[in-house]
Amino acid sequence: MVKRLDKFLCDKKIGTRSRVKELIQMGFVTVNQEIVKRPETKVTDTDIVCCQGMVLLNDEFAYFMLNKPAGVISATEDAMQDTVLDFFKEEPYKNLYPVGRLDKDTEGLLLITNDGDLGHRLLSPKKHVPKTYYVGLAHGLSQSDIDALERGIDIGEKKLTLPAKVEIVEENAVYITITEGKFHQVKRMFEAVNNQVVYLKRVSMGSLHLDKSLRPGEYRSLTQEEKEELYVTGYKNRNF
Repeated sequence: MVKRLDKFLCDKKIGTRSRVKELIQMGFVTVNQEIVKRPETKVTDTDIVCCQGMVLLNDEFAYFMLNKPAGVISATEDAMQDTVLDFFKEEPYKNLYPVGRLDKDTEGLLLITNDGDLGHRLLSPKKHVPKTYYVGLAHGLSQSDIDALERGIDIGEKKLTLPAKVEIVEENAVYITITEGKFHQVKRMFEAVNNQVVYLKRVSMGSLHLDKSLRPGEYRSLTQEEKEELYVTGYKNRNF
């Protein structure tokens, strides 16, 4: 859908047509992080429009934070197994899907949306969006294990993993932050240092942090601030 910028702002209840033209001409409106001073400029659903620093989101899109429980798969549908979308059967939005996948036995943060463009950008390997996991291990890590994980480690791919960040929580538990999304990556990284993941939970993705009040299987809509921060993460580099 294509609209004039001034009509787009009016539809967002920013003000009257004359008021939004004034805001545009004063340089208070940006499109894709560039100041635009022509009210007739055309914008589409994938353009990021800000007025006086506030991101104006497309109302047709929905954004949910799910605390994924173990035992369900990160898919839109499956004939044999429960999926994460089974929790959203009462929602009126079409084309919801999980942004990325968590293994069936992995718990934690999963973004559910119908904003395909943003989801694609958050998952792009070129974005290096950080993801943090709480990891329960079979045994503790040595300093050499931590150093290897933080340098980048061989998990059987053509290249080493990108450097990770490891934070010790207790003897057999850590937080690990990675910026990739290879198949079973966290589990394979700890296997590479002769350890085993016995519990795995994602606690953050980019700017989005799991709401501790959400029990497994519960979800909520993102706040305006959370949505705006996600857009900054997803669109801070549009040139790829």
